[in-house]
Amino acid sequence: MNPFFETYDTIFGTIPFTKINITHYVPAVSKGIEEAKAEVDAIVSNADAPTFTNTIGALEDSGETLTKVTSAFFNLNSAETSDEMQAIAQEISPLLTAHGNEVAMNAGLFAKVKAVFEGDQSNLTTEQKTLLEKSYKGFARNGANLNEADKETLKVIDAQKSKLSLTFGENVLKESNAFQMHLTDEADLDGLPDGIKEAAAAEYKIKSKSKEESDDSSDNWVFTLDYPSYIPFMTYSTRRDLRQKMHRAFGSKGFQDNENNNEEVIQELVSLRAERAALLGYESHAHYVLEERMTKSPSVVFDFLDNIQEKALPFAKKEFEELSAYAKKLDGIDQLQKWDSGYYSEKLKKEKFAIDDELLRPYFQLEKVTDGVFTTAQKLFGITFHKRTDIDTYHAEVVTYEVKDENDKHLAIFYADFFPRAGKRQGAWMTSFRSQKITSEGDQRPHVSIVCNFTKPTETKPSLLTFNEVTTLFHEFGHALHGMLAKGTYSSLSGTSVFWDFVELPSQLMENWCYEKDCLDLFAKHYETGEAIPAEYIDKIKKSANFMAGMGTIRQVGLGKIDMGWHSIGHTERSRSATNTATELHPSTPLRMTSVKAFETKQLEGLDFYPEVKETMISTSFSHIFQGGYSSGYYSYKWAEVLDADAFEAFLEKGIFDRETAKSFQENILSAGGTEHPSVLYKRFRGRDAKPDALLKRAGLV
Repeated sequence: MNPFFETYDTIFGTIPFTKINITHYVPAVSKGIEEAKAEVDAIVSNADAPTFTNTIGALEDSGETLTKVTSAFFNLNSAETSDEMQAIAQEISPLLTAHGNEVAMNAGLFAKVKAVFEGDQSNLTTEQKTLLEKSYKGFARNGANLNEADKETLKVIDAQKSKLSLTFGENVLKESNAFQMHLTDEADLDGLPDGIKEAAAAEYKIKSKSKEESDDSSDNWVFTLDYPSYIPFMTYSTRRDLRQKMHRAFGSKGFQDNENNNEEVIQELVSLRAERAALLGYESHAHYVLEERMTKSPSVVFDFLDNIQEKALPFAKKEFEELSAYAKKLDGIDQLQKWDSGYYSEKLKKEKFAIDDELLRPYFQLEKVTDGVFTTAQKLFGITFHKRTDIDTYHAEVVTYEVKDENDKHLAIFYADFFPRAGKRQGAWMTSFRSQKITSEGDQRPHVSIVCNFTKPTETKPSLLTFNEVTTLFHEFGHALHGMLAKGTYSSLSGTSVFWDFVELPSQLMENWCYEKDCLDLFAKHYETGEAIPAEYIDKIKKSANFMAGMGTIRQVGLGKIDMGWHSIGHTERSRSATNTATELHPSTPLRMTSVKAFETKQLEGLDFYPEVKETMISTSFSHIFQGGYSSGYYSYKWAEVLDADAFEAFLEKGIFDRETAKSFQENILSAGGTEHPSVLYKRFRGRDAKPDALLKRAGLV
């Protein structure tokens, strides 16, 4: 029995993970494609005149089995993968791409969609008009207007792109899992907090057990490239040589002379994206992507990044000079290196503000922070979270909750997966196992998940978060709220299905509460004594919030320019040296780089204050743009900061838990999803367009 072929006989229709095995996926994908094809054929062969209901609505409702299996498979391929899962991904991705292309290039289907689009829309709701336009553009932007030869070329390109993105992510994960720094001399741990040492000892036991090489002596510690291990080591270790070793390992992922090297993957992927855009009539991949973003064009993004850079660069230069002088004064360091950044920044921060992560950690026990974010949501939106133990999960560490609205009515299912492990990719993200939509049976409520890589509990301590991990939890929870509070008719416009440069608004907005005393008092209590976080610590958190803000901003600008540099290839709109050097035509592909490293370095010209480390680079493990959906969209983090700072001003004006303001944000942003253009939705909430003043003020860049 294949679970994907039946209606889930589970509580709230949740996925029966423990009943699914590796052999179920390929047959389910095949059957799902077969069913979806039959549903499309039925739409095309319908003798009735095309209408919104029998064409757009029917297409929106098609592919239920395929959606069921892919939502389970690809989420697990990120959070709980294996060699077998990755092999299946390489097998089914081309099938899914081919099916998507077949639908997108179905001339009969497009003719019906086009007829509805060009017909009378006066009886349609605003949401239906949005879906109709999105559907029409989806066909036009994916080859429906191409001739047959070009359609075939596009199919080949898309199949290759799909496989390359998977390969990129697999290579990064393999590189991350392959490295470990095994220490046996306690002197090598100098400077590290006790909790970090304990975690490293526990990591050794896990690693050695898996290899059956356990050494019973207590003098064994393992540090990995997982953030909860890597970041504290780079922040506190006094051993500059070991920090250098860790930095080189972290920065060389996908850039080593081995089978996991991603340089050629990037070359091919960028080239294919450029070729695809040209085939569809666009100057570059960035032009193609940004047509469906708030920014509309690469020139707007570059101008936006340049403007932020102009404001932040003077601050960043002063910060680097201050940090360099501090390192020289403290330890006689003549040239600050990249592996010195976190270490001396933390020391300088502690000296200036008398605060650091280890001082704050005891007040940020994961369970209490989780309760705090739930309470924040309750105070803002009236929703409550109820832990469930009867909902199936894909890993023992995953915790599940039923979410209810202020009338105690079922609202959503929430999955929380917090700790790093070998089968989970790095970083943090929100995803959905089931989207909200209106069906014939009523309002289908969503199943939402957040996946993180937080500090693990040890034998003597619970999971104690850094303040950055606290803001990460609030950030991902903001995405989750966007999904859980969805109130649309169609899943493709529901929840986080919005313009990419708008999707970060709810998540980045939620981070603001982490800096407010009224919010911190809800959950920041010492894990041993129960003592509330001292007011002076909260004051220091706020005062130190802009510490190294200039350098942090410039780093984000640099990442945005790397992204835009790669994906603006081929367009003639701009002639700035930042995107037009280090490129050469190659006889076998549309555009290739003479050197991936040289191209990246050129994008960061004037933005990287540290000496170059030849063995490392960003692009070969830049999963956001080469594996995830952020290609030509990494700028959206800074773009959304303008929105979130401006939006939070509305809360500050009336109180951070003001229900009237929260209700407006819920109705106009969170529940509305992608039902209307984001500019319209934001203006409805704020009464005007967003202004950058609040961001510049908050970041101390004025």
